Amino acid sequence: MRTTVVAVVMVIFCVMMADADVKPQRDFNLQRFAGKWYRVGLAYDSASFVPFRDKVKASMGIVTALPNGDVNLTMWDATPLGCQVMVYSYEKTNLPGQFTYFSTRHNMVKDITVMDTNYTDYAVVLKHKVFNREYTQVALYGRTQTVRIDAINKFKAFALSLGFSRGSILTPPPAENCPPSRSG
Repeated sequence: MRTTVVAVVMVIFCVMMADADVKPQRDFNLQRFAGKWYRVGLAYDSASFVPFRDKVKASMGIVTALPNGDVNLTMWDATPLGCQVMVYSYEKTNLPGQFTYFSTRHNMVKDITVMDTNYTDYAVVLKHKVFNREYTQVALYGRTQTVRIDAINKFKAFALSLGFSRGSILTPPPAENCPPSRSG
């Protein structure tokens, strides 16, 4: 019994320490972060994702800063069913650059943390939650569909430091006509 209690305490301590390492970019500025971003890199190791890896395209999103510090993210994804649009509502936390949102797909609240950005070229964003197992996804965002190699290398190094395999890190090609081009 005593061994079980010690093991449970150690697991809780380790989880708390892992969460303590997830810190948003220092002096994060939401107004500078707002605007158009393309998801040009993704690190994700879910077994259910493996069959779709070669079908992923770069997505486009618009980050809208709300007056209360929350964020709306409108994201366009190219899927086999066509260009799909999703709107996410991120709630601010007490740490600038860190947000929470309710995932309807997993029916739980998840954390979103802007780990690193220079606001004009790239951003590395961590989606993290511990439930049945640790759920982690790292994304590389660019203001354009192509980013500098040093930003890609920074993204890959961060994903590798979290334990992602090289095979679970991808930089998908651009999506064609998603979101659809507006005429006139």
